[in-house]
Amino acid sequence: MDFASLMAKEIAKKEPEKEKPQKYISRREAEAQRQAAYLAEQKALEEQRAARAAAKRKREEEAAEEAKAREEKRQKLAEESRLRREAKEAEEERARRKRLGLPELPPKTDDDSSATPKPDSDASSDDDQDHTDIPDDELKSKLRELGQPAILFGESHVSRLRRYRKVTRPKSLSAGPIATKLLPVEEKDMKVPDKIPPATDRKARKYLYRQLASYFNMILREWEAALAREDNADTTAGQQAINAMVSSKENMAPLFRLFEKGGLDESILEAIVEIVKAAQEKRYVDANDGYLRLSIGKAAWPIGVTMVGIHERSAREKLHNGERGHIMGSEVTRKYLQSIKRCLTFAQVRWPPEDIRQLMG
Repeated sequence: MDFASLMAKEIAKKEPEKEKPQKYISRREAEAQRQAAYLAEQKALEEQRAARAAAKRKREEEAAEEAKAREEKRQKLAEESRLRREAKEAEEERARRKRLGLPELPPKTDDDSSATPKPDSDASSDDDQDHTDIPDDELKSKLRELGQPAILFGESHVSRLRRYRKVTRPKSLSAGPIATKLLPVEEKDMKVPDKIPPATDRKARKYLYRQLASYFNMILREWEAALAREDNADTTAGQQAINAMVSSKENMAPLFRLFEKGGLDESILEAIVEIVKAAQEKRYVDANDGYLRLSIGKAAWPIGVTMVGIHERSAREKLHNGERGHIMGSEVTRKYLQSIKRCLTFAQVRWPPEDIRQLMG
């Protein structure tokens, strides 16, 4: 045996023996390994849940801060708009008083605005003005400036002065989406009767008009508030919803004027009362049926070919003498009827019925 082999043998004796891999493990060790792996997995899942919760909390805080900033901006814009509106109203009031020869109002201070509102001061100044006499020549010139006849047949100076005061007296309008001279009623008194009162009972008829005006103003007010809460005016859908609400207010203004004058057609008034009563009872399908009867009616509608020659046929007259002639023929009437339908659509969302079968399609 040579020297190299002897040295290799000695070195091999001094090296520690490598541990052989364990071929079998006990159940206890396997259970311990499984439990350790389970705990490690649960710890990783808990860390992931904590990270997601922290991210969600951060997003909610950021969203709350953005909503607060939007609300502050909206309040700031509303305050600026109010100040501009008040300045414009004050300028118009000064121009009106200058045109009518009335004394100018004293400058408005913060104490006056917080203690007494402007309409009361206007009313007191007008009351003081009522006790003062105006020379007849000056009174005639002022009536001409207002577009009124200077002298009526058999009119005395006192009657002329009373007519001038009636024209110049400011008309009180109720606060609401649609300004009206009809006094509003409380929500508990808005429920309309089953049948409209007779035209001879003017007091009951006027109260019915007040109920209708207050009910539609309440729906429009809730509609405005709902759109303001959504805060999606920048989107196309939000802009369309705002335009629909604004156009509904504009289109229903002629209806409110008819309420004030008491000149609404009897058949239209009956149908509107039927629609409003059904809507107040959350029977929106019945209200929609009343709207369809009012807008379309029971008139005959042409189907197929209605004119095959140059001569008018006798049966064709029935197509034009139906109930829809005075309804759909007027553009103003058609618009405020469509606005009533939009109010019904919003009302069933704001005050949903207990029976889902009463939801309109």
